Formats: sequence, C-alpha cells, structure tokens
Amino acid sequence: MISIKPFRAYRPRIDYAMQVVALPYDVISEEEARRIGESNPYSFLHIDKPEVFYKGQELKQYEYARNILEELIEVGILIQEESPCLYIYGLITSSSSQYGIVGCLSCREYDEGKIKRHEKTREDKEQDRFLHIEECQAHTGPIFLACKEEAQLKAFIERYRLDHKPLYDFEHEGVRQLVYCIENPHEQAEVIACFNKMKNLYVADGHHRLAAAASYARVRRKEVFKEEGEYEDFLGVIFPKSDLNIIDYNRVIQDESELSEEALMNAIEKQFNITQMKEQIYHPPRPHHIGMRYKGSWYNLRLKNNQINEKDPVARLDTAILQDLILEPIFHIKNPRIDKRIDFIGGIKGIKELNRRTDEDMDIAFALYPTTMDELIQVADANRLMPPKSTWFEPKLRSGLFIHRF
Repeated sequence: MISIKPFRAYRPRIDYAMQVVALPYDVISEEEARRIGESNPYSFLHIDKPEVFYKGQELKQYEYARNILEELIEVGILIQEESPCLYIYGLITSSSSQYGIVGCLSCREYDEGKIKRHEKTREDKEQDRFLHIEECQAHTGPIFLACKEEAQLKAFIERYRLDHKPLYDFEHEGVRQLVYCIENPHEQAEVIACFNKMKNLYVADGHHRLAAAASYARVRRKEVFKEEGEYEDFLGVIFPKSDLNIIDYNRVIQDESELSEEALMNAIEKQFNITQMKEQIYHPPRPHHIGMRYKGSWYNLRLKNNQINEKDPVARLDTAILQDLILEPIFHIKNPRIDKRIDFIGGIKGIKELNRRTDEDMDIAFALYPTTMDELIQVADANRLMPPKSTWFEPKLRSGLFIHRF
C-alpha cells in the first residue's frame, strides 16, 4: 500500500507563474542559471541553485535560498493554499503528453523499500540537498516517480480534466504546463484509494533530493522522539509509466589508452562486430547496438552473441555493456561517477552535440539506445542499481510550481 496526502502547497500567484518556474537545478549549468537569474529576480533558480548567486561562505548559500523563499512569500508572489489539496500536473510537447498526481508521500515508505530507486547517490550531492532542506524547511523540488498500476489512476485524471478548468496553463521553454487543483475531499479520497492499491512506486528522477529528504526525516525523528510532522513526507509527482519518455543518455571520453587505431579496433572487435557507417548523424537502431564516433567517422558496434547474461536485469543494459566491455577494460574508466575523462550528454542535445564535442575537446563518443521504463522497473524490483546516467527523462518537471514547507 502506498500512502499519499494532500498538502497546503505554496505556489506562484497565477500572473507570476511563468516568471517563477525553472528547470531543475541539476540539469542547468551555472552559466545558464546566472544568465536567467540575473535578468529575472523571481526565477526559482535563486532558491534551488543559490550557489550561483550568493558569493560568500559556502554554508551561507542555503541561508540566501531561505531568504529569497521567505521574501517571495512575504510579498505575495508565492501564496499558500487555504486547505490541503492534491494536484494534477501535465506536461505537453509537440510529440508527447503526460499527466501525474502531485502530493506528499512517506519518507518512511521510501526507507522500507516501497518506493524503489534505481540509481546510486553521491554523498556530496545528497549532503547539498540535505542542507538546503534543513535551512529552507521545505522541499522545493518535486520527486519524479512512476507507477505500474495505472488504469484506475489514468481514468480519474482523464475524467477530472474533462470536468474542470486548469489552475495554470502556460508554456515554459517549449513545454506546456497544465495544473489542476483537486480540493474536494471526496475526489481526493478517490485518488488516495488508487494509491492504497499500489504495491510500489519507482523513482524516475530526483534520487539525491529524495535521499536527502528521507535522511532529514530520520534526523528530525530522533530529535523530537516521534513520527509525525510535515518533515515525514516529501513532495512527489507520480505518473503512469506508460506516459513517460526516456531518451538516450550518451557519453564522450578522452582517450588516454595510448592504443593505435588498429589496436583499439581489435580490442573492441573481441566483443563486437564493427561496421563503419556513412551517416554523419547516427542513432543505434536497437538494443545491443552502440554508436561510436572516432576520428570523424561513426561506427556501429553490434554485440556478439553470448557475451552477456540476458536474465540479469543490469548486465543486459546497454549502459552496463558499454561500461563492462569497453570503458573499463579498454580505457580503464572504472568509476564513471568521478572520472574526469568522461562526460555525459543527455539525448535532448542530439547527436550533433556528440559530433561537436569530439571535434573540439573529446576523442570518442558513444551513442546508446534508450533504456526503457520496463528495464528500469525490472532493475528496481530486483533491488539492483543501474550504471550512472542510464536514464534521461523528457520533458523535465519544473521547479517552483509546488513547494512543501514544514
């Protein structure tokens, strides 16, 4: 059983929503954040990415975030709901649409494994969000989650949208943002009943923020010697898995192997059949095919038979195949989370970005076939973790539409 609660959200005044909302702090560069924030004092990046705007002692950056949050509340740009609500949040592009439920979920259920993760977190990034939560006394960005048992939930969302007008309806950076407020207790109860029938939820994006929220809840629980309080719940958006779109997450590396071109190709050919492609923009056509750009040309690397255990939900992922059969044994990149010779390029930037990087500052690019939602769920259900940067979800949730304070 999954618990979900209505909450008294802080959210932007309707006429300021377009100015407040922002992309998540961890998908936007400091340079881009600075450009946006300096021209827009209401951008949520001032709160979610305070290190860009506050110049001083490191810990004071979180105090800066809290001050901006409280200032936006004080002047009425962020307003609080009069009563606890749930929400429907929709993101619509020219090629896709997805609608999920916004509410508060249990940190305890995350600790118990009912809310499953697929990614290993880094201690420094988790600590950053812990300090942010502690200082702001708020969850400022929603955790992106998916559910398998979706028929009843999708039916409710579709029916509710037909019968109600949206609270917000605007476009932000090419993505239409739609929000419906569910304030009627009977309709809230219908949504809660949908989740009570679910066994698990799956983290799609936001692993560090969720780990930090759960860690903060454990600390507070020990301090007050009781399991109650708003800090016990985190802010989440849950989408039916069939609505979600994972795109490719590619790699570029600096080659320090000192192998000749012939030696490199021979090393790869032990595990893959290699075909040089004529295309300048090359996408792998199916799983177990990897695109490689090397010295200005694209190659298709097709995994040879019997090289992996197809029953292993992690080993059969293309991100794992690339890491286990090429990056580590040939280029000695053992820990891609911290190795400075590798960079990760979200598929939203396109294959042209791989061409540009290998023409300018990197040596070799690898283009991967996207991971699927079914693969993500199979890994999570096995209580395993994917290699880093295995999934890139589009479109990204916007920060600043919903804030959970405690």
